[in-house]
Amino acid sequence: MEKTVTEPLTLAPGLALLMSSFDRVLRSLGEDDIAATLPWRAQWSDDAGSPGSWPEGRSERCLQAHSIAFRLLAHAEENTTVQGLRRVQEDPAGESPSGSWWRAFERALTMGLTPDEIVDALRHVRVEPVLTAHPTEAKRQTVLEQHRRLYEYIVELENSMWTQTERSYIRADLEACLESLWRTGEIYLEKPELTDERRLALHFLATVFPRAVFAAVRRLQTAWLRVGLPEERVLDAMYAPRVVFGNWVGGDRDGHPGVTAETTRETLELLRSSALAELDASLATLARKLSLTARGSRHSTRLHERCDERAAALAAAGVDFARRNEGEPWRQWLNLMRACLAAPPHAGGYRDSAALLDDLDVLESSLRSVGATRLADNEVLPFRYQVRTFGFHLAELDVRQNSQFHDRAIAALLDAAGVEDGAAYESWSTQRRRVLLDRELATPRPLSRTGAAPEAAAAVLDVYETLAHYAARYGEGGLGALIVSMTRSAEDLLAVYLLARDTDLLHQGSDGSYLPLEVVPLFETIDDLRHAPQILDDYLGHPLVRRSLDYRCANGSEPVQQVMVGYSDSGKDGGIVASFWHLYRSQEALTAIGRRHGVRLRFFHGRGGAIGRGAGPTHRFIDALPLHSVGGDLRLTEQGETISQKYANRGTASHHLELLAAGVFTARIGYGDDREFTRLRPIMDRVTEYSYSAYRELVDHEGFIDFFSFATPVDAIENSRIGSRPARRTGQRSLSDLRAIPWGFAWNQARFVLPGWFGLGSGMAALKRDDPEAHAELLRSKDEGPDRWPAFHYLISNVATAFMMASLKQMRAYADLVPDVAHREAVLGLILQEHERTGALLEQIYHGPLHLQRPIVNAVLAPRLEALDPLHDHQIELLSRWRAARNDDPTEAEALTPELLLSINAIAAGLGVTG
Repeated sequence: MEKTVTEPLTLAPGLALLMSSFDRVLRSLGEDDIAATLPWRAQWSDDAGSPGSWPEGRSERCLQAHSIAFRLLAHAEENTTVQGLRRVQEDPAGESPSGSWWRAFERALTMGLTPDEIVDALRHVRVEPVLTAHPTEAKRQTVLEQHRRLYEYIVELENSMWTQTERSYIRADLEACLESLWRTGEIYLEKPELTDERRLALHFLATVFPRAVFAAVRRLQTAWLRVGLPEERVLDAMYAPRVVFGNWVGGDRDGHPGVTAETTRETLELLRSSALAELDASLATLARKLSLTARGSRHSTRLHERCDERAAALAAAGVDFARRNEGEPWRQWLNLMRACLAAPPHAGGYRDSAALLDDLDVLESSLRSVGATRLADNEVLPFRYQVRTFGFHLAELDVRQNSQFHDRAIAALLDAAGVEDGAAYESWSTQRRRVLLDRELATPRPLSRTGAAPEAAAAVLDVYETLAHYAARYGEGGLGALIVSMTRSAEDLLAVYLLARDTDLLHQGSDGSYLPLEVVPLFETIDDLRHAPQILDDYLGHPLVRRSLDYRCANGSEPVQQVMVGYSDSGKDGGIVASFWHLYRSQEALTAIGRRHGVRLRFFHGRGGAIGRGAGPTHRFIDALPLHSVGGDLRLTEQGETISQKYANRGTASHHLELLAAGVFTARIGYGDDREFTRLRPIMDRVTEYSYSAYRELVDHEGFIDFFSFATPVDAIENSRIGSRPARRTGQRSLSDLRAIPWGFAWNQARFVLPGWFGLGSGMAALKRDDPEAHAELLRSKDEGPDRWPAFHYLISNVATAFMMASLKQMRAYADLVPDVAHREAVLGLILQEHERTGALLEQIYHGPLHLQRPIVNAVLAPRLEALDPLHDHQIELLSRWRAARNDDPTEAEALTPELLLSINAIAAGLGVTG
């Protein structure tokens, strides 16, 4: 079922310029032999023929060159996509792009919604990408910055305003950047610190996202007017939806010993100081632009009065600011806003961003009162979005910890308090835990009554004290959720309340105690997803939980409970089909539970960068979610290399934010009726059972762990320096202990891409055997037309893409590294049989070979897959030598490590994904 590329490759426009520039840089540095190995030479060079063979002793440099070439291809494709979107938006006769605001508004009008109803639906739209720092980014941050500069040069060279001389200077700058990239090592020489990952997150939050958010708003404005909605409501529409950001870097403690209470405190302070600095800089810029004078405008007397009032409240600092820019009241008001931003609340400063928005209202209404509407719309509105989106904290910092860590903390506290059998709390039944938790939560008495808390408990309590101190000083803005990984019962969630009670984080109200921060279950494994509805039902029925929910919706809004669902571990646990369908079924059931308790659920989707970990086209992902599970509100993780791929440049960043917000809007208005697919659910249940059985037969097979360990470079990945987090939670050599990221990363590197497709073929084949009519009915739901089921369509499309990335040739080559012949043949046999079944199914679904029936996907994959073969061949040789040296000559193994890691980096660049 594997396709051999024989037809001419079609490469993205602009790649010829980039590759010829890179070729010229290499040759100018005397690297002619390396330049001769560059891929796709026939498409960008006058030299015909295939790339040359790798020169003896230069393999490390060849890997470096290929890694850069793959990134240049990605830049060219990214620019082509952005330019294509621009052309479509400007074409009067064009079709609205899939997933765009344009398409979303067309749907709303088709459904008969009025402008008022559309604006009301937009007000319920809230999307929150959450930045995480899992070990999936295979490139150094210095290298990422150089790639961002390269993309800017590409865009500049497309501008027709430049003369030939000016273009030559830009190209010279581009080539200088390429030389710098060539001279900079791509791999980490030392394992990155969490501070490095935090610095990168701050770069996106403070520098990239502010521009991207407003660019996405402009897309909404363009679409609103394009479909003929009333111009007088466009500002209402633009300001209605919300995009905010979350952050795990510095708060995610699950299996990460480097995230301490001090790390979390530093991160919170850094996020706040960075946010205030950006706001101050924006206010200063706005003050320079709003240089209106009282003489030139019919200025508002009320603004003068407000300036005097604010200056008096700020005392000496206010007088100083008020004296500046005499005769320019709008500038004076902005100066006073800067003073309020710098002053503490007790000295007239802002308590929170809501107070700053109130003062911005004064500025905007004053401008409009003198007819300066253009200035209000074009200068003040972007700043309003900055305040509304980033507040005084840039992003809310979540704190995540594993439920077993909380168990150990409570066990230590119980043991120290002299509770009988308290040290064995982890082994207690859920009933016994509930009795203890309810009894203890009914009293404000802390467990840690004497002296310092035991070490196992202090690690949790210190973080909660940090959060409590921050809230007391600055308010709760900026503090995210307390997320419990591997939630197995409601007791796992109530344990957080008990631990919070031993700090100042749990508050006492007139009706009893409550927790101002949200406690969020994370359902990750297949079993946890199956039990999730029962757990949530139990949890929402607890009085303490209800009081906490009521506190957080004290402003009159409906109670909201966040629930996180994990794609990575469920995929590792049960395969892609079982993961997808259990997530779907679980969200349906959880939504119904929330509705019964009068609580709206906010689902937090823990998606990774690979298809086996939940990745896929954003708008199609949202479209495939169960109806009513997206009430206009959505959180999702952005992990590893996906942050740079989606958000490094303003054009792609604003496009992805548009896809998120427009997709959530479409889900909110409920386009379509999911009930018509009720008959297909039992069929998918059966497919899932068959698929799960086939997957578990593979991973539970004798010798499977050994096969995985030798047939993929997972051991090299675990030794890599691409992230601060350990690859395993506890260091055990087991599938359950291995994190899902290196699991997917390793299979991708060896081109099995197994987590993205394994199990579908068996599931559908068994269904066809037992019930041919049901099999045919389910297949019909994939096709375009009235019977199309978005959920099944999304699953099949993702599996097909993953399948196209796999390579039978490379599977067999990597499998040859497995020393135990019996285990190798048995496990590889299961994989190859499933590959054949899945390939036959996909060709039936798509009515022909995938490379012909999916030309757009093939156009992206084919150049990469063709150019990857020599890299795989070299990596296999390196792995064999490195593993032998680790046993016989550790010094040689250490010497081989950088080149092996560089091969991992280069293949990841070629595939466009790690784990």
